[in-house]
Order: sequence, then structure tokens, then C-alpha cells
Amino acid sequence: QVQLVESGGGLAQPGGSLRLSCAASGIIFNLRAMGWYRQAPGKQRELVAKITMSGTTDYAGSVKGRFAISRDNPKNTVYLQMNSLKPEDTAVYYCNLVTVRPGFENTYWGQGTQVTVSS
Repeated sequence: QVQLVESGGGLAQPGGSLRLSCAASGIIFNLRAMGWYRQAPGKQRELVAKITMSGTTDYAGSVKGRFAISRDNPKNTVYLQMNSLKPEDTAVYYCNLVTVRPGFENTYWGQGTQVTVSS
């Protein structure tokens, strides 16, 4: 079973920065990608950023130019550097890991960490 441990969430001012970390442990087969999702009250969970093992990245339009995802493949760890934070970035952020083999995907989630952006 894969487990994801997150850290780095908290309170930031508008325009401030936070850095989230997520370390994966357990038996991992066919690792394809890791990333971050977020969910605010009353809203659907949405993709923030993801990165494949080959280095390809994808970002939500609302965070492009402000957030950056990176990873340490040997440690199965992913980071999310969040700059120029806005109040609308306030949400619970979830680490995500995807394994894949032909015709099948499996997704794992962290426990979630609160990010609050407020003056």
C-alpha cells in the first residue's frame, strides 16, 4: 500500500509564499506521475499541478507563472513552490500519485493539508 506524507501547509499573506512537500512510501509499481490537487468548501477538487517521471509538467491556468512543481525521483518526493499567493488559493491541498500499466491506472492520495491565504 502506498502512503503519502505531506508537509509545509499553513497561513500566508496575499503575495506571500509557501512550499509544500510530499513523500511517498510503500510498494510502488509503474509510477507514472505525482502532483497536487486542491479543494475549497463547496467546490470540486481540481488539479493544481502534476509532473511525470520524465519531467513533463501540467498546471491549472489559475496558477501558471506563480506555482512550480518539482520532484526527486529517487526519493519519490514532489514539491510545490507557491508564490504570489492569492486568497482564492485557500483550500485543502492533496498530494497525488498515479501508477499505470496498459489499460489500467491507480491513484493514491495524501491526507490533505490546509493552505490559507489571508491578510
